[in-house]
Amino acid sequence: MKSRVTVMISIVLAMLVASIDTTIMNTTMPVIAEELGRFDLYAWSFASYMIASTILSPVAGRLSDLFGRKKVFGFGILLFLAGSLLCGISANMIQLVIFRAVQGMGAGFMMPFPAIIAGDLFSVEKRGKIQALFTGMWGLSAVLAPLLGSFFVEVLTWRWIFYINLPICLISFVTLLAYKEEYEPRKAKVDYMGAVLFGASITSLLLVTVVQENRWIFCIVGVLLLVGFYFFEKKQASPIVPFSMFKNQMISRINFNGFIGNLALFGTASYIPLFLQHIAGLSLFLSGVALLGQAIGWMMAAVPAGKWILKYGYRRLLIIGNAFLFASGLLLLLLDPSHGFWFVFFVMLIQGIAFGMLSTVGVIGVQQLVGVHEKGVSTAFFMLCRNMGTVIGVTVMGYLLTTGASDMDGIHHLFQFGFIGSVLALLTSFLIQKNTAEQSTPAAKIG
Repeated sequence: MKSRVTVMISIVLAMLVASIDTTIMNTTMPVIAEELGRFDLYAWSFASYMIASTILSPVAGRLSDLFGRKKVFGFGILLFLAGSLLCGISANMIQLVIFRAVQGMGAGFMMPFPAIIAGDLFSVEKRGKIQALFTGMWGLSAVLAPLLGSFFVEVLTWRWIFYINLPICLISFVTLLAYKEEYEPRKAKVDYMGAVLFGASITSLLLVTVVQENRWIFCIVGVLLLVGFYFFEKKQASPIVPFSMFKNQMISRINFNGFIGNLALFGTASYIPLFLQHIAGLSLFLSGVALLGQAIGWMMAAVPAGKWILKYGYRRLLIIGNAFLFASGLLLLLLDPSHGFWFVFFVMLIQGIAFGMLSTVGVIGVQQLVGVHEKGVSTAFFMLCRNMGTVIGVTVMGYLLTTGASDMDGIHHLFQFGFIGSVLALLTSFLIQKNTAEQSTPAAKIG
């Protein structure tokens, strides 16, 4: 039991710093760019972190299946610590972009492990509560990030955005050392070439969202590399992504549904503050509090989700979750300048319930439907699908926002896109079938 407590402390601290560093630069990057110069690299300070963390998450999940959770997670913590230190001492924007990529690599190695280790240590009915705790770190970071960023810039220096990670990462690593791992890894040859092909293909596809010219070239290269990766992996004895697990249609459809749902509306939190501040006239603080509705709703659905799975099964809960997502999309479609704090808070609460249910049930589902030695990569791949949906959705929404005749016109367009996506997500959730464990109903088979 003590071992579980220490690893929980380690995971919560690692999640906190990784989630805060995803968004803390949003409010401080103008100040950083002014000091370091090279405004043309402004977007790359975000993109390098995002790309590195996204492509390495499934790789880390697979490595944990082969070598154990503790070793890979511990490596990620130390890599994130090193990246944070290097970011803090950056002398120019080029260094910052490179070191943010190092930090993103560390985050990529850390982010899958809350779900993976929870899947190893806790039963299905308890896992919902644990997932809700991890989710709470993202909600907390959404509030803390702009406050901490502003504090460090105004009182100390922007470099403390990164230096503050050092003691937290050290505590996270030390508490992890006491963890007695229960998972028995299966030794196998590491598919390094597969990892390179996978990383190169996903990087090329993600670059489409940040480059200004020749996007179609990056898209074609990414697709070709992804096709090459697929055929290469089919020949490997121990592939970095075992495609055999996708023979289970339920896993494939849960992943696809997660991609569509995040593509549709997970980017809402990136654009609602613009509406609240520029159109509704609310303060930065109140717009942040309104977003807390999503975190509250998320935890309301995630905490009991484990017990609900045993009672109702994956399919029914995923349909209900997507129905809530559709409801939030419909309400956002009706958004107008007269709507203020409480309307937005309610919409975010509904959306939080949706994503809390979809995320938790999806994670538990893809874990329970594979063998123990594929649990890590299955969890990480589900997260990759959701992250890819988020990245593409946020990019499309950003384009729709900037092409509107006014801020409100752009916001209306991007939420039209979100509503259409929520309809597709709801429709695809009906394609998810009951698996044999649910049809035979004994809880033990699902848990």
